[in-house]
Amino acid sequence: MPESKQSTGKLFPFLLDNIVPVSLILIVLFMFIPLGKVAIDIAMVLNLTVAFVVMLTVIYLKRAADFSAFPRVVLILTLFGLAINVSSTRNILINPVTGNLSIDNLQSSMVKTFAQIVAGENLVVGFIIFIILIVVQVLVVTKGADRVSEVSARFTLDSMNNKMFDIQNDLNAGLISEDEAKRRKEALRQENAFYSAMDGSSKFVSGNVKAGIFITVVNLIGGVITGMIGGGLSMQEAFKAYALLTIGDGLVSQLPALLLSFSTALLVTGTSEKEILSDQLKKQFSVDGTLYLIVAATLAVLAVAFHNSASFVLFPSSALLVFLGLRLVNSKKKELALAAEMKGKAKTDTQKASTDELKYTTKPDDLSLEIGYALIPLVEKEKGAELLERIKRVRREVALNLGLVVPPIHIVDQIELPSDEYSFKIRNIEVGRSKLKLGHYMCINTGNVPEEKQIVGEKTKEPTFGMDAIWLTEDRRQEAESAGYAVIDPPTIIATHLQDLISKHAFEILSRQEVKNIIDQIKESNPVVVDEVLSGEYKFTYGEIEAVLKNLLSEMVSISDMVTILETLADFGRITKNPYVLSEKVRQALGAQICMQYVDESKTLHVLNLSQALAEKILAHSANFSDMRPYVAFDPVDGRNYISAVSSAIAQVRNRNYLPIILCADDVRYLVKSSIEREMPGTVVLSLSEVLAAGNNIKVESLGEISE
Repeated sequence: MPESKQSTGKLFPFLLDNIVPVSLILIVLFMFIPLGKVAIDIAMVLNLTVAFVVMLTVIYLKRAADFSAFPRVVLILTLFGLAINVSSTRNILINPVTGNLSIDNLQSSMVKTFAQIVAGENLVVGFIIFIILIVVQVLVVTKGADRVSEVSARFTLDSMNNKMFDIQNDLNAGLISEDEAKRRKEALRQENAFYSAMDGSSKFVSGNVKAGIFITVVNLIGGVITGMIGGGLSMQEAFKAYALLTIGDGLVSQLPALLLSFSTALLVTGTSEKEILSDQLKKQFSVDGTLYLIVAATLAVLAVAFHNSASFVLFPSSALLVFLGLRLVNSKKKELALAAEMKGKAKTDTQKASTDELKYTTKPDDLSLEIGYALIPLVEKEKGAELLERIKRVRREVALNLGLVVPPIHIVDQIELPSDEYSFKIRNIEVGRSKLKLGHYMCINTGNVPEEKQIVGEKTKEPTFGMDAIWLTEDRRQEAESAGYAVIDPPTIIATHLQDLISKHAFEILSRQEVKNIIDQIKESNPVVVDEVLSGEYKFTYGEIEAVLKNLLSEMVSISDMVTILETLADFGRITKNPYVLSEKVRQALGAQICMQYVDESKTLHVLNLSQALAEKILAHSANFSDMRPYVAFDPVDGRNYISAVSSAIAQVRNRNYLPIILCADDVRYLVKSSIEREMPGTVVLSLSEVLAAGNNIKVESLGEISE
């Protein structure tokens, strides 16, 4: 292949890939390099064509923000139009008209054609039409588009926060999914960026119009001078020739600018409805046919009153409107009849439904946060609604820590609550409640505040851990922080409390439907284990799997490793279906994960050992049934001694600032946990197998032994 063809083959793809930067460079060069009349004609036709394409694109758009490139297109076309105007002006001035007034050979055909169409041989008419077009563009289209762009940008920016909060509230209420919320937020950001850019680009459009007017004046004055000096024309002859060229050049440059201004106005006055302009007009102008009949009657009266040639236009127009109005009226009647029929059918179906069927239609919220009226500003959009974002984080944290997808939390203002209280409910059952003081901060002395720096304030209790605290006003926040207090704002108090309540009651939140959702997700990547558990010889029901998961969550064991959990169920399903036995087997399989929750920075597990003798005694007094929860049945004296021994050992551990962890044999672990959970909540009970599963990943340090 010849080298020239190879070069051409490489150059063409390069130009296509870089058409925008190459075009911008050429546009800038147009302002400085003289162009022939053919090149100017091609550029003018291209400019006019692109302007029409842009206008029609705007008309067929559903949302203004869908044309995100429009502000930059405006800038490029504005620069292109100015470059053509400069080139055309140069061509007019450097080719003076001679004495015979011939302009055919040297000037642009587009300029001459526009001048002849508008002005012909009558310069006065041409100038009047030209001036009218300029006034319309400057005072009506461009100025209006500029103002609308400014107002739209301002209102879009002002309303952005409210719209964001609406989306977040819908997400928290469960009305939309996470993906839909992300899509809406991204669309909102695009809309905000678009209108901000449009506010600036509209200034370029108005500047382009003013520059075009200035260039037109220069054309006329400069042309007259050039014709008189370079062409040897009289002033009258020069004015006649160059006025014609000025009108043509002004019109051919201002028409694309007018189309661009009109496109800008169309775009920024559009709505966010999911319909193109023609569909909107069709729908909104066909609301009622009666108005067309009224207009038709008005035109008929005018036709009779005028009684001249205008009547031949008014009568047919009136007849056309009568035809259109009658069609719309009949169409509206059919729609109303159909709606009435559907309403009657729905009413009949409702009456057929029995009371027993209707009473099941109301489903309580899975999770709800009820707040007193004084706490409403925490969720008001105008106040920032910081609590909504905090709740979203809580749901995400619980999902990461426990492997449980928390349902949306429905926030409602409850008039029956005291004004400064909030209540958290699971399926309408209250599981936590506390008080807040808006405009105040909760300050907690964590032991780092010297006695001489302690601050006096309204005493309260921190709701999550029950620590002593005080309320201080916002202006004393800096004072409390300097003294060493932990300072917490109201949204953080609620969010921390909610996370603790959700974690502790996760087993109540888990539903059978959620179990199915989790397993369906696991099946996509691990179909074998799911089939073995659900369809194997010793298959499990969703209810049996739910019981095991609830047991794990009741002790705040994460169920995120569902593959290991299902594999363990498949391994031991042939031996037992007892959910408590299976839960212990799963815990042993998850031993490393469980132990890592409680180690310190050096990966050391500090434990209290349960003596062998006490373990045997617990086992001897256990009641274990296949369909019931195992429990320890001590006599009153032994029971008191047992609780006393355990509580005494735990108190010593707490005094040393360690989390109380009891290490015992596998077969008594659940019995120990169930026997002390009421008297000593928060105590962790681990089995030997769970610790062994952690292997060399952790070290174990004994803090003592619990014995009789």
